This record gives sequence, structure tokens and C-alpha cells, in this order.
Amino acid sequence: MLALIGAFALLSAMAMAMAMAAEFSGLVVGVSDGDTIKVLDESHHMHTVRLMGIDAPEKAQPFGQQSKQSLSDLVYRQRVMVEWAKRDKYGRIVGKVMAQDGKDICLEQISRGMAWHYKKYAVEQSSGDRDEYAAAERVAQESRVGLWQDETPVPPWVWRHKGQN
Repeated sequence: MLALIGAFALLSAMAMAMAMAAEFSGLVVGVSDGDTIKVLDESHHMHTVRLMGIDAPEKAQPFGQQSKQSLSDLVYRQRVMVEWAKRDKYGRIVGKVMAQDGKDICLEQISRGMAWHYKKYAVEQSSGDRDEYAAAERVAQESRVGLWQDETPVPPWVWRHKGQN
């Protein structure tokens, strides 16, 4: 019974988050790493955006700099749309970032082998995005692109836990 109540509470929280979802567009004026950007909106307000559904290598990790460069190549000085429903513990917006041509930038980072699908937070994604991101990670891994060239790439959440950043 407690499990059922917990599941209901989780679903209710997700529904509320989806109902409170917001979006804004702006110009990417900075790329911090492979999963964080700075976006200047039309009212000249700066937003730090953590890309939803992915976790990229830390800058000091193998492929950390390549991941940052990949994200920069995709969005720096480009207009993007950010769809979001929450902030992380650092106050950053956690959002799905879309290019003007409709390309999902989060998915593109995974497809390029420049980020992992962050399954710990997959419940916050739509089922379609969750499936698409997981499939893109499998293809990148099988194709050995980007960070998957390494025999045993260390996920950033493990790297951070070991205090290696």
C-alpha cells in the first residue's frame, strides 16, 4: 500500500511539474561544459541552463573538452528554445534545448557520444524522449563514437562521487 501511495505521489508531482512547464527563447552566449549553457533572453535576462536528460563528462575527464566543444559547435551564438519545469540544487534551469531548426540539442549530444543519457532523472522526461535518448546512447555506444571510444568510460556521476573533478 505504501508503494502505491508513493507511486501516486510521484505521478502527482510529475503532473504538477508538467503543468508548470515554461519555455523561453534566447541567444546562447556561453557554454560552460558539455551539458550547461548560458542563454540571454529577449528581455536581456541571463539564464544558466543545464541540459535535461543528459550528463556530459566533467571538463577534467576524458572527452570533457570535446563534449564542451561539441555543444559549443551546436549552439554558441545561436538562438534556442528552452522548455523547462524545474531548477536544480544550484539554481540552474533544467531544460530541453531545441535549435531553431527543431533539433533536440540534448539528444544530439548523446548521438555524438558526447554525453550519457542521465537515466537517474529519466522519469522527468516524456516517455518518447526517454526512449529516444536511451536508443541514441545504445547506437553511439555500439558505433564507438565520442566517449564510447574508451573501453571503460567513467560516467560523470561516478567521477564526481570519487572526487576526481
